[in-house]
Amino acid sequence: MSNPSKDAAAPDQGRMLRDVLGLFPTGVAVITAVSPEGERLGATVSSFNSVSLTPPLILFSMAKTAKSFPAWEAVEQFAVNILNENQSRISTQFARSLSDKWEGLDPVAGRVTGIPLIRDALAWLECRTWARYEGGDHLIIVGEVLGFERLTSGAARPLVFSASRYARLATDAEIATPPHEGHLVHGW
Repeated sequence: MSNPSKDAAAPDQGRMLRDVLGLFPTGVAVITAVSPEGERLGATVSSFNSVSLTPPLILFSMAKTAKSFPAWEAVEQFAVNILNENQSRISTQFARSLSDKWEGLDPVAGRVTGIPLIRDALAWLECRTWARYEGGDHLIIVGEVLGFERLTSGAARPLVFSASRYARLATDAEIATPPHEGHLVHGW
């Protein structure tokens, strides 16, 4: 077993940890915003989580090495665009550094914040920045959800990222899940 704190200087340690963390599949979202200077921002993230229902809070993290990090650090409103399984090209476009992330896209203006939103996403969440926390080489940004919209039917599937590649959810086999009960308050 590797000890990250002892082996942090080892050149392959970061890649090994990333590979281990990549075993945990995540959905893919693009965070969009407008900088204080009026520039449209966008970044692909897999580090998106719900935090609280009351108040409605979510979080994502932004790499401090991102070229647009200073703009993200100043953003007071943003949107989370949860991508569908057919939007891997958009995910890749927003993951690239130093490119026009909005090229070829015709965004929709958010109803609550006016933030540009990505068409055909599974859902949009419009947020205001609630808190920022240091997280090593990332900044953790917590947002209060001001408005949200589910844009597709229950049959639509999310874009998934696992083991450094995009993946699809299988639809041919169902796995038993816990009943939809109110007593499951400490998980799911």
